[in-house]
Amino acid sequence: MTAQLPAPPLCRRSLLLFVLPVAVLAALTATVAVESAETPRTDSSPAATAAPVAPEHGGGPYPRLILRGVTVVDGTGAPPRGPMDVVIEGERIAGVVPVGTPNVPIDPARRPVAGPGDRVLDLEGAWVLPGFVDLYAHPGAHPEYAWKLWLAHGVTSAREPVCAGGMAACLAQVEASRRGEVAAPYLVPWLHFEVAEEGGLVPLADADEARRWVDRAAELGAAGIKFRGAPPEIFLAALDEAERLGLPTSCQHTPLHVARVDALDAARHGLDLVEHWYGLPESLLPPGAVQDFPVDFNYADERARFAAAGDLWRQVPPRGDPRRTEVVQELVRRGVALLPTLALYEANRDFMRAARAEWHDEYTLPALWDSFRPDPTHHATHFWGWTSEHEAAWRDNYRRWMDFLAEYRDAGGRVVVGSDAGFQYHLHGFGFIRELELLREAGFHPLEVIRAATLWGAEELGLGAETGSVEVGKRADLSVVEANPLADLKVLYGTGAVRLAADGGLTRVGGVAWTIKGGRTYDGEVLRAEVRQTVRAAKRAAGLSELPMPGREDRAGPAPVTTGTRTPP
Repeated sequence: MTAQLPAPPLCRRSLLLFVLPVAVLAALTATVAVESAETPRTDSSPAATAAPVAPEHGGGPYPRLILRGVTVVDGTGAPPRGPMDVVIEGERIAGVVPVGTPNVPIDPARRPVAGPGDRVLDLEGAWVLPGFVDLYAHPGAHPEYAWKLWLAHGVTSAREPVCAGGMAACLAQVEASRRGEVAAPYLVPWLHFEVAEEGGLVPLADADEARRWVDRAAELGAAGIKFRGAPPEIFLAALDEAERLGLPTSCQHTPLHVARVDALDAARHGLDLVEHWYGLPESLLPPGAVQDFPVDFNYADERARFAAAGDLWRQVPPRGDPRRTEVVQELVRRGVALLPTLALYEANRDFMRAARAEWHDEYTLPALWDSFRPDPTHHATHFWGWTSEHEAAWRDNYRRWMDFLAEYRDAGGRVVVGSDAGFQYHLHGFGFIRELELLREAGFHPLEVIRAATLWGAEELGLGAETGSVEVGKRADLSVVEANPLADLKVLYGTGAVRLAADGGLTRVGGVAWTIKGGRTYDGEVLRAEVRQTVRAAKRAAGLSELPMPGREDRAGPAPVTTGTRTPP
């Protein structure tokens, strides 16, 4: 039965909703003022008119970097605007300067002039977006590989949701990324509830221990706490303590605990972020109702577990049901954001699509591929006997789930973006872009999708004043792509999108061209080439020429010997 719990005052995120419009208005006013004050330098001396120098891969921050002639999608929900020159000084955006009218030659007199030592990227026709924020970023056992894939897809900030090795190890990675010692997004370290200081899970005995654990997590530098549920007295005490300290929280409500504390119960104690969907359908069921599990269900059976998960949204009352409406309104009022990770579960509705995605051949490590292999003894590796009936149920599940996300948006709630890659044939970087496509499928406007993946993600991490939008004064976290991502999100994939060339042949456009993180420039194709090289080397070491599909492991022959940067088709 769902516990009937007292409701403490509205959580801090609800209060932020009232403060935010004033802050946004002030930021926009400042942006307009700085844009208007940006006066192009007109010095025509030889030094000032010297040939511009392009930035380097991994270089910067530079004293001054100019992105020329771009169309800007600023991440706030505003429509695109261009052509613009974006001026970066050090780690910050110093100017976003209108330099002309679409389809009309740009008057050089309107442009910021590149001075001695300035770096310039001539990007006429390209699009600039804020750097993406992945709110569910497991690097897994191969962090440098995962980090490069994220950067290569424009992700400049990533929430590490677990820090399973303890805060000290996690903070070392955070600092290495901040200093630019590794090619990685800015990492925001959240600590999984009950993780010990030296790493590993250590169950807590009671509410007092839970409160002390939260206090210690804050002292160690955790930026937030992730839960998977716990006995009510322990879970709710920890939530209350985090709320008292102003420490944000998220939860993946597992079926083992959700019957006693669902998403609504947790929200009444300050929960900020609901991960996946767990806990939401249960909140919408009649009070005391539980999921309609088969009588022979066993939670330890992974295939049965995911089959039952695909049937859950069918049990939820439809839109317009009074209880459903009331729950949605209360969650919105309390400022709870939803982090659906739609792409994570897509193999359940279409195994072949997920398993044969074209990027696996060149970008998926053999060790990661092996972890996807169906195995009844491991989590989320349940694709044996996964039938067309299972997939049909999951397709219906997605339809209902997406309808709820659209309803939540329509009620004023926030839906944000995270990938949770590294499971179920779901790859880092590529999976983040797929998440954007699935939000579009759910009915979100492309500008809403980009906002969810940038500004709103930053605000969920408490970083909205620092990053998440293309605005003067903010950190220069940007992604550059050659084609319009609002018209086709596929151009953000590292593999690009297929187009018909002028000669009638086929070509590819897209792939993030540059990712700029705090003014540091990363060439997207160089990052992807490095990952491809890593994968080829791992295949050779494993004696593989291809990644074997389940049940066909004997067909993977020896790896070919290649000398180029890419294996020929």
